[in-house]
Amino acid sequence: MTATLLHSAAALRDADAGGRRAVVMTMGALHDGHAELVRSARRQVGPDGTVIVTVFVNPTQFAAGEDFTRYPRTLDDDVRLADEAGADIVFAPDAVEVYGPAQGFRPDSVTVDAGPLGDILEGAARPGHFRGVLSVVLTLMGMTRPEIAMFGEKDYQQLVLVRRMVDDLSVGVRIIGVPTVREADGFARSSRNRYLSVEERATASAVPRALAAVAAAAADGADAALAAGRDVLDATPDLDLDYLVITDPDLLPAPEHGDARVLVAAKVGATRLIDNRAIRLGR
Repeated sequence: MTATLLHSAAALRDADAGGRRAVVMTMGALHDGHAELVRSARRQVGPDGTVIVTVFVNPTQFAAGEDFTRYPRTLDDDVRLADEAGADIVFAPDAVEVYGPAQGFRPDSVTVDAGPLGDILEGAARPGHFRGVLSVVLTLMGMTRPEIAMFGEKDYQQLVLVRRMVDDLSVGVRIIGVPTVREADGFARSSRNRYLSVEERATASAVPRALAAVAAAAADGADAALAAGRDVLDATPDLDLDYLVITDPDLLPAPEHGDARVLVAAKVGATRLIDNRAIRLGR
């Protein structure tokens, strides 16, 4: 099988191969984590379904001064990886195809408001980020017309918000979260990892170690668990912690007992890292 590369919504409509349709939305620079999303999509739709991988570096989810211009763009490699993982189509539109001549939001654009959950954590650090994310996700769903969309748990807040959008707006797409793909030391795979130097990568390994410390102490409650994680991060030079928090699985306040999520964001050098994992609070 060879994945077909398409650049327009019109070509995508003409390429309808039938069967159930699943989409994996990416900004490119694909890695093993994305490959697992594609493989999961293929398992969902079976051999007769269609798996579409979108590759679009979305300008509206980057604030001024963020890494939009230097975000890695590796389309040839992306097509190869998507094909090997089982994709049928790689849809790589440009900004004009997605947004029209403005190549981004106009003052009168209709966009998706992420609500209060879009203003915390990554939304607090990156105002407007989730407006851009949800708006482009909804647009790409309109272009690709999937029954199923796969999103990685690595971007957990994004996953929660996409699910809320789809439910609240009755979009009719089933959202499936796929566990984070990790390296041998627990470090989460990310397209931005390539920004890290060897020394910075060693520093950044404190992030999964902190999550492991939180999980190990979770039986003693949220306060004890967070203290254990902060001990790891505070002992790591050259790591700038933004947040380490525990919430319930829907990003609401953490329960005293039961299923919860720990989320962390930190900066190492010029690279912002995020990660999370499921935990269970209390004994």
